Amino acid sequence: MEVTMCIGPSMLPTFNMIGDIVVLEHFSPKLKRLEIGDVVVCISPTNPWRAVCKRILGMPGDRICIDPTVINRKYIIVPRGHVWLQGDNMSNSTDSRSYGPVPYALIRGRVFARLWPQTCWIKNGMIPLQDE
Repeated sequence: MEVTMCIGPSMLPTFNMIGDIVVLEHFSPKLKRLEIGDVVVCISPTNPWRAVCKRILGMPGDRICIDPTVINRKYIIVPRGHVWLQGDNMSNSTDSRSYGPVPYALIRGRVFARLWPQTCWIKNGMIPLQDE
């Protein structure tokens, strides 16, 4: 396990902009047990000296709509060995929409709890669609 701080606006409202102290575990990434909806901390694909905290929105083989607001929507297939990461505050987040799919090897751990300012478990947060 590891304790770290998540700072910035990209994960609002899940985490505070001024910084939350969170706990991450290293077992899920090593055992390939991460799934869509998990919050992870990874090494930034654009700056190896920084870490970013984002939510997994795509796994290998998933088809992702990069910008659903445009008429001619662009899609990407997440390649093997990569994940698609986005911040919960989609209007103010630098994420896979900017730097593309992130190599799985850059993931340091899955965030499972916030220690401060308010202790709580961090749940997956995704609700599966029901087939009709």
